[in-house]
Amino acid sequence: MASQRKAIAGVGGVLVLLASAFFGLDLGPEQSKEPKPTTQATAKPSSQAPKPSAQKKAKDGQCPVDTLPEQVHPVIDSILAGKKPKYPENDGVRFGNYEGHLPKQDSNYYREYTVDTPGLNHRGERRIITGGGTKQDPDVWYYTDNHYESFCEIPDAE
Repeated sequence: MASQRKAIAGVGGVLVLLASAFFGLDLGPEQSKEPKPTTQATAKPSSQAPKPSAQKKAKDGQCPVDTLPEQVHPVIDSILAGKKPKYPENDGVRFGNYEGHLPKQDSNYYREYTVDTPGLNHRGERRIITGGGTKQDPDVWYYTDNHYESFCEIPDAE
């Protein structure tokens, strides 16, 4: 009888762990978690723990160029000079803002550009999103280092 109770308790424990994993619950020891950086352009909260982010330096939803990774500078220069992007099938093309984290605009308002991440052999998560104006002279500039989960506005990109 006692062994049956232990078996049932074990199965119950496994079921609780599986259910918590399915629903994304963390049953581990309580840890303090910093709030995810948000900006005026980030409208939807995320239930995931925040990732380390250069956007933590963002104040009032802005991240001046000198607070961003050095790999951002050549991308900005390239956009302003009208140079062919490194990933022409992905860069300089329409960004749909499907997540809705940026201000709502017409469907062809935003364009995206890859910001390289050292050590990766793929495009990674870092992007510059521009909007309005022309390809060489956008009206607005945004940066994300977490693949569109949050953005900060680059006020001094030009």
